[in-house]
Amino acid sequence: MSKEDTVDAHLLKVFCALMAEGSVTRAAVKLEQSQPAVSLALGKLREIFSDQLLVRGRDGMVPTERALAILPRAQALLADLTGLVDATAPFDASSSNHSFTIASPDYMAPVFLSEIVDQIRRKAPNASLVIRALGPDFDFEGALARGDVDVVIGNWPSPPAYLKRSILLQDDIVCLMRDSHSLAQGAFSEADYLAAAHIVPVAYSMAHRGVVETHLSSLRVSRARTVALSYFTTAPYLLLQSDLIFSTSRHFASYFAGLLPLVVRQPPIEFPQMVFQMLWHDRSHHSPMHRWLREIIMQARNRIIS
Repeated sequence: MSKEDTVDAHLLKVFCALMAEGSVTRAAVKLEQSQPAVSLALGKLREIFSDQLLVRGRDGMVPTERALAILPRAQALLADLTGLVDATAPFDASSSNHSFTIASPDYMAPVFLSEIVDQIRRKAPNASLVIRALGPDFDFEGALARGDVDVVIGNWPSPPAYLKRSILLQDDIVCLMRDSHSLAQGAFSEADYLAAAHIVPVAYSMAHRGVVETHLSSLRVSRARTVALSYFTTAPYLLLQSDLIFSTSRHFASYFAGLLPLVVRQPPIEFPQMVFQMLWHDRSHHSPMHRWLREIIMQARNRIIS
């Protein structure tokens, strides 16, 4: 029997759990197995790969270089096995204890995520939800391929063509500012807009450039990028006592204008619409569990735009 024939789903689960926990004891608890059983599986893994895989460190077990090289492929294989089972079995949301993961910047109005959380809590009370941020250092394509993330929400002008996608929202770009801002009333020219102090979002992807910056560049003009911010939901609060303005989607601006003494104004420059998309990998396209999650997200979208 060849070595590859001895690697099964059980050993892959043990390996991934050990890599995540850095402890035989914690991995055993996570897997709901005995500590000797996990130790035995680790011994088999070491024999198969001819490497210690995890060795003692100051704060627990640390992976070897060989283990780090194996991990992404092991995660992908395990995810593929899970997807194979999921694709043939119906998904019972009411009894599922699955942990769903959504990756997205925080530029969607909080009411959108609130709707998603509410639907999952009501329909899948034993499930859990992880909402993680996107950033330039986060490989969302790899995370989708490995199954570390179920769906990604973003507004890429050109998302990766091989990923599945669905448009969540197409929205106008507006200007958000305090109600006592000098541009809050009266005429509002292109020169006024470009000269104003702006809050601008920090790109959340190496390949991402925002709709506003892309369009201004095409016009060969630029605005004053006074404050660069990674936290979109913080931007409205920075407007309250400053001369800053924030160009963002209408649904986001309208939400915060309903909470704070802010006003929404139409920009003097005609920008293209922001297109918010949900992306997922082909490996999970036919999975009933993942289809259910995507339907929940689309239902939440329908509620906030209705």
